[in-house]
Amino acid sequence: MANKIHNYYTQIAWTGAGEDGTKTYKSYERLYDLNIEGKPSVVGSADPAFRGDAGCHNPEDMLVASVSSCHMLWYLHICSVSKVIVTSYIDNAEGIMEESADGSGRFTKITLRPRIKISSGSDLVKAEEAHAKANKMCFIANTLNCPIEHQPTIEWD
Repeated sequence: MANKIHNYYTQIAWTGAGEDGTKTYKSYERLYDLNIEGKPSVVGSADPAFRGDAGCHNPEDMLVASVSSCHMLWYLHICSVSKVIVTSYIDNAEGIMEESADGSGRFTKITLRPRIKISSGSDLVKAEEAHAKANKMCFIANTLNCPIEHQPTIEWD
């Protein structure tokens, strides 16, 4: 079977030009709207370390959230087809970014720490193994070049 191609379209609209635009490094705000047709807008900014608004989502937060949510969705799918009944899933994910002397940077590691509850009668081994399978299937994880670690806690409901 041939590979399927999926296209995703987004629009970023910078809203922080103010009166002077980018006249100087400090003359503009890092605010923007992320728009995806048919979905609510997201107000974004740079990380506060880079003169951004701490009350807004930033690209680094959204990258870590993308990895976490993609992994969760695959995990839930794998559990459902493996007859593991998940009743709760909360992930406290962490991304580590290293900034270089020239101002560039990269993520060096993302760690997922999901706390999962499964119903009694579910197979704990299958629930644990589903993380490796979910990581293998996650579109976002497959795109990144930093390690993604998993530190799950699985409990009976």
